[in-house]
Amino acid sequence: MLTIANLHVNIEGKKVLNGVNLQVSAGQIHAIMGPNGAGKSTLAAVLAGKAGYEVTQGSILLHGQDLLQLTPEARAALGLFLAFQYPVEIPGVTTTNFLKTAINQIRKQNALPPLDAVAFLELLKEKRKLLRMDDTLVQRSLNEGFSGGEKKRNEMLQMALLAPSLAILDETDSGLDIDALTIVSEAINQLRSPTNAMVLITHYQRLLDHVVPDFVHIFYDGTIIQSGDCTLAKRLEKEGYSWIAQLT
Repeated sequence: MLTIANLHVNIEGKKVLNGVNLQVSAGQIHAIMGPNGAGKSTLAAVLAGKAGYEVTQGSILLHGQDLLQLTPEARAALGLFLAFQYPVEIPGVTTTNFLKTAINQIRKQNALPPLDAVAFLELLKEKRKLLRMDDTLVQRSLNEGFSGGEKKRNEMLQMALLAPSLAILDETDSGLDIDALTIVSEAINQLRSPTNAMVLITHYQRLLDHVVPDFVHIFYDGTIIQSGDCTLAKRLEKEGYSWIAQLT
């Protein structure tokens, strides 16, 4: 599904990704862990097509298509979804209207007819139950005045509605209390399927206690320096990041 090969990226002339290689297949969940500044969120931004990042070498293929040649909108239509580390607030735009616009834009890009109001609201009601969100929350302006947990649950609602083939979740567990972490984790597990894949970027083992990944990758100094299973995450939780410098 996703193939990243020897990816090098600069920001304002400074190298931030240094030869990233990653293969993600349908049905898999990959966890990326590493210290602050290692390049994890940069990788997510480059995948989504955020401006300001210069790819100097390497390639990214999604479903066999060259992702680097596509606009962010075209990447979304191809099935890429990014849950932001810090979801933005959009005053004056209700969550419901935002979600309806987003899902119909994706449908338009894929030559599908738009959902009418009735069909959309039925779908929204179904997915709200997954995140245990009441109707009053989606009637508010997007993320305005939301708690950290509400913002992350709202992003999971977007993911549930858009049904992407590849979801990049950038520190979805940050700022979540125990109850919110449980709700978000349950949603991730229920949205997992043999036809989609997810990449979880996280600092903490606690998310991986709820969502068990197929692979764990350690990101350090702009690249993946070691991969393994959940035991790798448990070692990081126990020993911290100090030992990984010895792997470079």
